[in-house]
Amino acid sequence: MKKFTAIALLSITLIACKKETKTITKIDPETGKTVSVEVPVVNTADSSAVDQNAAAQPAIRDSLGVYKQTFKLEKGQTYPLVTYQKDVQTMTAPDGKSQSGTSEMTDEMSFTVNDLKDGVYDISINLTGKRNAQTANGKNVVVDTKQPEPKDEQLKMMWKVNKALVGNKLNLKMTETGKVNSITGFDAIYNKISASVGTAIKDAKDKTAFVSSFKKSFNEKTLKEQFDKNLVLIPAKGVKIGEKWTQSENATPDGKIKLTTTYTLKSVGNGTAQIAVSGGIPKKSDKKTQEGITRSMSSQLEQNGTITLDQNTGWVKNQNIAVKTTQMETLSDGKQTQTMKSTSNSTVVVNPSK
Repeated sequence: MKKFTAIALLSITLIACKKETKTITKIDPETGKTVSVEVPVVNTADSSAVDQNAAAQPAIRDSLGVYKQTFKLEKGQTYPLVTYQKDVQTMTAPDGKSQSGTSEMTDEMSFTVNDLKDGVYDISINLTGKRNAQTANGKNVVVDTKQPEPKDEQLKMMWKVNKALVGNKLNLKMTETGKVNSITGFDAIYNKISASVGTAIKDAKDKTAFVSSFKKSFNEKTLKEQFDKNLVLIPAKGVKIGEKWTQSENATPDGKIKLTTTYTLKSVGNGTAQIAVSGGIPKKSDKKTQEGITRSMSSQLEQNGTITLDQNTGWVKNQNIAVKTTQMETLSDGKQTQTMKSTSNSTVVVNPSK
């Protein structure tokens, strides 16, 4: 059976390579004489078949074993991008007693495809929901845009800002390869944010400072970075099954400490592409002695998890990354030693299953 298949494929290849030609006359630029030459005949039916074949290919496909990521999104369809993060932080005092606190954050977005023209998608980004929750010392505090305004005065400000943020739309221009050309529509959101805090912030300067701070955290640049991180995962050059690639970003403002993420393409097939995630920040230690007291500090970050992409559309189906951060501080005078420890276990999920 294998031999028969090979012969059949060879026959198809030979037939496909056979091209019709026609003879035309043209002027030879070197001699100035009229000569006859043969040129291939363009078969529009064949061209159409090639176009249809390309359209039938999945968004994540291979060429000679190298997989590349594109996007094949349908006009009129809406694609989710819900990000959920949970942090559990534990502080251990020198006497061994511990205290823990939990925080959760959910940002809900969806992307509606309006059009595809000349290889560029016109997409509406819908900001649909935002939730923050904290639990510490037996108390639970929740600020949710899908719930009524909280009674606590300290929480009303956050709720008003979040409520003004959701329900808005931004316009995204993105190529089929995932390059973000532009994101527009921020001014209308900024105006709503400014109006929402009008009753809470009376001083005009304080209000301006607050809106300015909000703009620094929510703008075209920050959203581009988020989309590059959560949507476009496979490098433009493509990768093979089992191949690794890395991305590095600043973990501190001065850039001296880097967070390195290593990705590995584990598998592609059955409608999905699986990518393993690992890496973090290697253990960093610092030791200083002043006035007879030696202070030692160390920190480390480890991360691992999986990202699943939809092979047919290129969109992210799910991401589940676990991040553990450990910090230790030790003070010693040579006779006595005190150690304080802080650990944070975080889970970052994109499009969590309901």
